[in-house]
Amino acid sequence: MRRLVVTENITVDGIISPMDDWFDPADDDEELAAVNARNGAEADALVLGRVTYEEFAGYWPHQTGDITDYLNRVQKYVVSASLDKAEWENTTILRGPLADDISALKAADGKDIVVTGSTTLVRSLIPTGLVDLYRLFVYPVVQGHGIRLFDEVSLPLERIETKAFRSGVVLFEYARA
Repeated sequence: MRRLVVTENITVDGIISPMDDWFDPADDDEELAAVNARNGAEADALVLGRVTYEEFAGYWPHQTGDITDYLNRVQKYVVSASLDKAEWENTTILRGPLADDISALKAADGKDIVVTGSTTLVRSLIPTGLVDLYRLFVYPVVQGHGIRLFDEVSLPLERIETKAFRSGVVLFEYARA
């Protein structure tokens, strides 16, 4: 069974959206880049909500580099009831029910399935119990406003990994306890 991994960039005060100029994907922290590359090598599927999909599809295919190469080749699934067509290569639209679609992906052969960004989608997945791992890259910023990842939810977690990077970002990986 494949793992469903929620990977989020998050502030110290728990905000994942909007990113008010605190997240820079071009950060030159080599160790952080190596961890991201390792995580990418462990995954062959990416699940996105419609808004994040449209943001990614409008930006990443026109870039160059390792992140772009990964995103272009990985199988992408966009959860949407309103999207008519997915133009980005290797993209399938999932129309729901969400728990059924994600359960089917987890039961299929393959590597990890990653969900990133996609605030509404991730918050919908949390209560389903389908998320196997929460990979949180905590940025040294307090934003003071925005949408929190965990809001009005009780979720016991078990620490899997903690790692601090030169850039000040700290990785926390948790599984459901």
